[in-house]
Amino acid sequence: MASVVEYKGLKAGYHCGYCDSEEGKASCGMWAHSMTVQDYQDLIDRGWRRSGKYVYKPVMNQTCCPQYTIRCRPLQFQPSKSHKKVLKKMLKFLAKGEISKGNCEDEPMEPTAEDAVAGDFALINKLDIQCDLTALSDDLRESLESEEKQKGKSSKREDTNELIQSQDIEEKLGSGEPSRSVKVHTVPKPGKGADLSKPPCRKAKEIRKERKRLKLMQQNRAGELEGLQAQCEPLSSSPPKAKCNQPKSLEDLIFESLPENASHKLEVRVVRSSPQSSQFKATFQESYQVYKRYQMVIHKDPPDKPTVSQFTRFLCSSPLEAETSPNGPDCGYGSFHQQYWLDGKIIAVGVIDILPHCVSSVYLYYDPDYSFLSLGVYSALREIAFTRHLHEKTSQLSYYYMGFYIHSCPKMKYKGQYRPSDLLCPETYVWVPIEQCLPSLENSKYCRFNQDSEAVDEGRSKEPDRLQVLYKKAIMPYGVYKKQQKDPRDEAAVLQYAALVGQVCSERMLLFRN
Repeated sequence: MASVVEYKGLKAGYHCGYCDSEEGKASCGMWAHSMTVQDYQDLIDRGWRRSGKYVYKPVMNQTCCPQYTIRCRPLQFQPSKSHKKVLKKMLKFLAKGEISKGNCEDEPMEPTAEDAVAGDFALINKLDIQCDLTALSDDLRESLESEEKQKGKSSKREDTNELIQSQDIEEKLGSGEPSRSVKVHTVPKPGKGADLSKPPCRKAKEIRKERKRLKLMQQNRAGELEGLQAQCEPLSSSPPKAKCNQPKSLEDLIFESLPENASHKLEVRVVRSSPQSSQFKATFQESYQVYKRYQMVIHKDPPDKPTVSQFTRFLCSSPLEAETSPNGPDCGYGSFHQQYWLDGKIIAVGVIDILPHCVSSVYLYYDPDYSFLSLGVYSALREIAFTRHLHEKTSQLSYYYMGFYIHSCPKMKYKGQYRPSDLLCPETYVWVPIEQCLPSLENSKYCRFNQDSEAVDEGRSKEPDRLQVLYKKAIMPYGVYKKQQKDPRDEAAVLQYAALVGQVCSERMLLFRN
């Protein structure tokens, strides 16, 4: 079904959670009643971000703390010393129950990727966003679906069958049945002239060793497939020996073997949150209790603030339509909760979106009793490894989006430590390596990263009359709609929306007008 959005316009002068300015924040937003994963991918590549079903874009040259979209390149990612410390700390805890004291250097004060929604809780609550289109009513949904059917009846039927099938697979695998092996890349440090866009080449001997290791992992890990099912940490008793001149890969560090009598068992399960899978429903209450404790202890919320409805609205509701494709991830595209189970109980949940080109991190919450495990850093590293795993089957899915990088906010700068990474130019929407952006950001909060002064936004709205409008249950181009609607304020809002979403999305998404 097509994306249906309701543009809410500019909201300026509200409280900023990053610098604590009372009225410094400014963003434009829209309510997404439904959204395809491709439209959302294109929107986040233009600086948008979602919080529940509200999709917003900071007004970069006006807001107090400019929020730059940041993405990591997992295929070339090498964990830093502090990342390795966090992974070793987890392994020691799982193997022997050891609890290390003291934080790792460079460890963030806040867990990864939670900022994208935290700063906007207040705005959305304050606005209590009233939608003219309260819900996609059945007759409207039918009229939209009948339009879709005209485009291709047979393909729709196949998609439905695939979706049902994929949910069956998800539920089977989630129950712990054995599954196919996990392939991993061993990524050496890029040398001279290394092409960072291609997976690294490996010697035949290394490939044979890798195969042998994978076979061992498969035997010892009955039923582990990250992305669909429980991920069990205990592996064979003899860890793979890494060559002394070759750094261990991220997967080597995460899945290092544990003794038979390990103190703890960690599993990672990915469950679809929208539409809610049976596993998601079965664990909803336990997951909510972890969120409530996290908000109260880490963010000092009063006990009555983290309600079930707030939790559902921000972290479970999603406009993203569940989609599957033959070459896509086995779990499909859309919104998921990545649950971390320690000895049979949930200790952390990463909220993620799986999109055509990336895994996008939305939020992380965890049980404060396990703060000593640095779960913010640990979950980010697991999500990078998960992206690498999904890339094995879906080659175009090769990025990990970490939300917003805020250089002017010290506790948000840690995102720049997951290298290599890129920041999105707020004017031309091209990706620029973070190393090239940092000197400019030291001088000014707001920067255009694209050094080519002639460059323009190639995806800008060039023909607003082609924008699609949903008006009185009919879909029409804006050129037709504007002849019926003479209000100049309406025209200004539509043109502002078109400029922010770009030409491609404006022609695919339906802009609701009443």
